[in-house]
Amino acid sequence: MGTSIGRRRLSTYIFLFIPGLALASWVTRTPAIRDELGATTAGMGLLLFGVSIGSMTGILSSARLVRRFGTRAVIAGGLSLMLTGVTLLGVGAALSQTPIVFLGFLCFGLGLGSAEIAINIEGAEVERITGAPVLVEVHGSFSAGTLVGAIAGIALTSVALPVSVHLLGVAVLSIPILRWGIRGIEPGFGRQPAPTEPVQAPLEDKPVWKDLRLVLIAVILLAMALAEGSATDWLPLLMVDGYDLDESSGSLVFAGFAATMTLGRFGGRHLLERYGRAVTLRGGAILGAIGVAVVIFAGDPVAAGFAVLLWGLGVSLGFPLAISAASDSGPDSVARVSLVATAGYIAFLVGPPLLGFLGEHFGLRSAMLVVLGALTVAILLSPAVGSPPGDPERAPEP
Repeated sequence: MGTSIGRRRLSTYIFLFIPGLALASWVTRTPAIRDELGATTAGMGLLLFGVSIGSMTGILSSARLVRRFGTRAVIAGGLSLMLTGVTLLGVGAALSQTPIVFLGFLCFGLGLGSAEIAINIEGAEVERITGAPVLVEVHGSFSAGTLVGAIAGIALTSVALPVSVHLLGVAVLSIPILRWGIRGIEPGFGRQPAPTEPVQAPLEDKPVWKDLRLVLIAVILLAMALAEGSATDWLPLLMVDGYDLDESSGSLVFAGFAATMTLGRFGGRHLLERYGRAVTLRGGAILGAIGVAVVIFAGDPVAAGFAVLLWGLGVSLGFPLAISAASDSGPDSVARVSLVATAGYIAFLVGPPLLGFLGEHFGLRSAMLVVLGALTVAILLSPAVGSPPGDPERAPEP
């Protein structure tokens, strides 16, 4: 039994490490893809819109797919489709075929969007079984994958390795790792409410979205996801345009953000065990808000660069803590995690374009006031992620 749950836990780490690696691999090579296609910046924007279309479709359909087929099938299908997208990106770039590249972005977004909801449901179940903060480490694996992919992408770009070889190599290397991970997942979980729910806690008669606490948790996740996603999409450009740094320095600042995200997620277990979810999330949101405020108002690029580290460290635990809170907020954890995770991923997709629109009119630094406001909301609502009343197995939340 111990070996089985250990294997299942390791599989959940793999399921987010591979997407992080794949995402960073093509993000670091977008200039090369653009050059292979001879596309304009606006043209690349339209191609990248394929990721948004696919992701939104996958996210909105994932819960229904999990209900019908279970997490194992959805994760396997979604990540396989994601790797197919990476392959198509490499092939399309090699052949200079824009339609193939667009199809690759579409498949990447569709596969990742559908898989990530299922991965969070699976991770929440492993966390419930083990009683350990698994989701924090699972999302840490995504950050670690992103960091590894970014470093590898920068290195391979420096030696002028063709983008097609790079992306095809990532897909080929990921396939056996994914197959090993899939075999560690229990078949059928997610098709119906977990049979281990206490008998005295029957399924609710009302829809989960009518649960006020769950809605507040969803708002918290939306706010924290916006703070994370805005940095992922806009931080390099913000440092270049807002502080007159060169592109390499802007990328270095982003790498610092990714590194502190990884550090925060893998080091968050001690904080959770000592202070509990609510205090940990509130402290993180305050730290992130301080970082964002300095980036907005400071005139010194060095101070802004250090503030970005606070930003990354502060928001690192937001997503996994909210998912964990949703999972144990009541019966039918699958529906609860699906609702909250969907809110978070929608923030990832909708938030950055909104900030881009505001940045076009007011500047990116001013646009980040929206992120500062979102973190303020998370601070105020943080008690909602505390342990359920009467839970004797968790440290009491203030």
